[in-house]
Amino acid sequence: MTDESWTGWYRDGHGSEAVILTTDGQQLRMRVRGTDFEGTSFDGLRPVTGVPAEGGGFDLVDGVLGDCVLEWDLPLPVLTSGAVRRATLSCLLSLRRDDPDLYLALHLDGAVYESYRAESDFSAALATIQRILPAEIRLQTCAACALSGYFPAQDRGLSGALACFRGAKDAYRDAADTGAVAGLWDRRTGFVQEIWNCREFEPRPAEGAATGHRDALPLETA
Repeated sequence: MTDESWTGWYRDGHGSEAVILTTDGQQLRMRVRGTDFEGTSFDGLRPVTGVPAEGGGFDLVDGVLGDCVLEWDLPLPVLTSGAVRRATLSCLLSLRRDDPDLYLALHLDGAVYESYRAESDFSAALATIQRILPAEIRLQTCAACALSGYFPAQDRGLSGALACFRGAKDAYRDAADTGAVAGLWDRRTGFVQEIWNCREFEPRPAEGAATGHRDALPLETA
């Protein structure tokens, strides 16, 4: 996968500064005050060297970046009556000690479609937005892809636990229930970020053939 970079802001009790979030769809990377952080989830960013740069003033909880706010925008494709268009997704994430708060807003044609103010994870926030979009508009992200899913009965966390089955497309399309998904788990291509998208995206069907265990977005109901 080709890296994408998203510009944004980092804020904590020591101040704020512009940052660049970079991802290949799986790993997240960010540099703040001379320290490089990386992880597979937004609430699992750790210093690459194991310790922050001297004087950084970061609040690490079990070695993970916390007690801070991240804010960034990214271009997001949407399907409108079958045609791909570009929208902008604004993300506001508060990494609190106890529980992160997430807010997403999709900007398209002058309109804004918002999630709730304190969503618990990216999949839930994207599902909230999808439910209020006009019927002919569909999000084109990994969370909305017919080839993605979470392990049955697993706590999916804030982000990054979404499995991609683009390497086992036919078998995954035919999966009739969560038990079948569990049987295919070792055939997953890897894990991806919910807000990522790739050229092999397939719209998740709402009904009819190949819907199997899947809803409009993973584990979400209208």
